Amino acid sequence: MSELLTRDEYAAIAAALDCPTQAFIDGAFRPAQSGATFSTVNPATGDTLAAVSACGAADVDLAVLKAREAFDDGRWSRQSPAERKHVLIRLCKLITRNARELAVMESIDSGKTILDCETVDVPETIHCLKWHAEAIDKIYDLVAPPSDSHLAMIVREPVGVVGLVLPWNFPLLMLAWKIGPALAAGNCVIVKPAEETSLTALRIAELAHEAGIPRGVFNVVTGSGEEVGEPLGRHMDVDMISFTGSTETGRRFLHYAADSNLKEVVLEMGGKNPCIVLDDAENLDRVAAHVVNGAFWNMGENCSAASRLIVHKDCKDALLQRVVAHAREWTMGNPLDPANRVGALVSRSHFDKVCTYLADKVATSPVLGGETADGAFVEPTIIDLDSHDGRLAREEIFGPVLSMITVKSFDEAISVANDTGYGLTASIFSANGKKALRGARALQAGTVTVNCFGEGDITTPFGGYKQSGFGGRDNGLQAHDQYTNIKTIWIDLSDDEDEAVD
Repeated sequence: MSELLTRDEYAAIAAALDCPTQAFIDGAFRPAQSGATFSTVNPATGDTLAAVSACGAADVDLAVLKAREAFDDGRWSRQSPAERKHVLIRLCKLITRNARELAVMESIDSGKTILDCETVDVPETIHCLKWHAEAIDKIYDLVAPPSDSHLAMIVREPVGVVGLVLPWNFPLLMLAWKIGPALAAGNCVIVKPAEETSLTALRIAELAHEAGIPRGVFNVVTGSGEEVGEPLGRHMDVDMISFTGSTETGRRFLHYAADSNLKEVVLEMGGKNPCIVLDDAENLDRVAAHVVNGAFWNMGENCSAASRLIVHKDCKDALLQRVVAHAREWTMGNPLDPANRVGALVSRSHFDKVCTYLADKVATSPVLGGETADGAFVEPTIIDLDSHDGRLAREEIFGPVLSMITVKSFDEAISVANDTGYGLTASIFSANGKKALRGARALQAGTVTVNCFGEGDITTPFGGYKQSGFGGRDNGLQAHDQYTNIKTIWIDLSDDEDEAVD
C-alpha cells in the first residue's frame, strides 16, 4: 500500500466517489424488481451516502436462477483450475489499482478508520484472494488402494450455488474470506452483504466481471436480512450457505436449512474471547500492547476481540497501569483522519446497544473511558469487574469495552475462560512454555494464541467451538473443503467377468 494521505485528501476522495447503488445479478447492475431502495449512511457523520436497491425474494429468485444456469452450463465450474486462477489473479490486480478508492469507500460506509482500511483490510483482501487463487491448481485429489482388482478415486467437486452472507464489521475482508475459496472451487455465488455496508461488495462484483468472471457466477443481492437473507437461506435451489455474524442469526440459518432442502450450512459467529495473563508473564509492557490491540482494534467490533482480560492477582496492578497507558494512545475521532485509531460504530442502533452496557450499574466507574460522542463514537473503556457472572463478563458487547477479571491461579483462569457459551479465540501469556501449552490445550476455542493476540493468518483455519462456529472453517486449505463435495469413484479392474461385483 502506498503512503498514507492527509485527512483532507481522504475527504476529497470520499466526496468524489461514485458509489454503486444497484444489485449485481447476471453480470449487470439491476434495480430491485420492486423499485425499493434503502439509505446507506456514513455512521461518523450521519450523511446519506447512497440509495441502495432494497431487494426481495423475487430478486433472490432471479439471482439463484442465473447462478444455477451458470453453474450447470460449466462456464466457470468446468474451466481448468489454471484458468480460474488466472481470472482471480486479474481480479487481485484490479483491486490493487483501485485500492485507495475501496479503502475510502469502506471507511465511510462502515465507520472503520482509514488507517485500518489502508493498511489491513484492503491489503489482506488482496492477499486472501491471491492465496486462494494460487492454491487452486495445487490441491490434489486422492487415490485409495482398496485391492489389486479395484481402484478408488476420491475427488472434489464444487457444491454448486452458494449463498454468502456477510457481516458489517469487515465487509471487504469477510467477502474475500468467502469468495476466495468458493470461486476457486468452481462454485457460483450469491453474496448478501450487510445492509449497513453494501458498497464495497458491489464494487468488487463490478471489478470481478471486468476481470473475466463470467456473468451469473458472482452476484450481489442487497437488502435486509428478512427480505434477502431469509429467502436465500430457505431457497430450494441454493446448495450451501456460509454465514458470518451473530450467533442468534446463525441459528436461523440452521432452521432455514432444516425447513427447506437441508442445504449445507457453515457458520462463523460470536465470541466472548478470554485473554489470560499469568503471574509469570514476561515484559508486561508488550503484553499490555497486545491486550489493548485485541480489545480495541476495529472499535471492538470484532468477533475475535479479546474482550475479557483474565489476569492473575499478583501482576494485576502492574499490568493494568500499562494497559491504561497504551489505551490512551488509541485516539478517537474522524475515521478519515489517519491519526485516529478508533472510528465510529457502524450504526446508531449499534451505538445505542453498546451504550446499554456502559449504563450498567457495574460500569459507573470505569478504570478508563466510558465516554461517548455524537451518537457514534465510544471511547476505549476498561472496567474492573468483581466477578465473571454479569452481562459485561458474559455477553458479546461488540464495542471498545474491555472487562477485567482477577483470578488467583492457573486453574481458576482456565475455568473462568471456559465458562462461556462461546469458543472462538483465546490468548494466554506466560513465560513458562509448558504451562502456556497446557493452557492452550485446555482452552475451548478454535484459535488460541500464546504470548500474543491474533487470529493466525490465511494459512491457518479460523472458526469456533460451541456457539461460535458450526460446519466448517474459514482460511487455510480447510476453507476449500466446505465449498466442495467429496465423491468416491469406485472402479473394478478385475479380468474375471464372473467375479462378484462389490
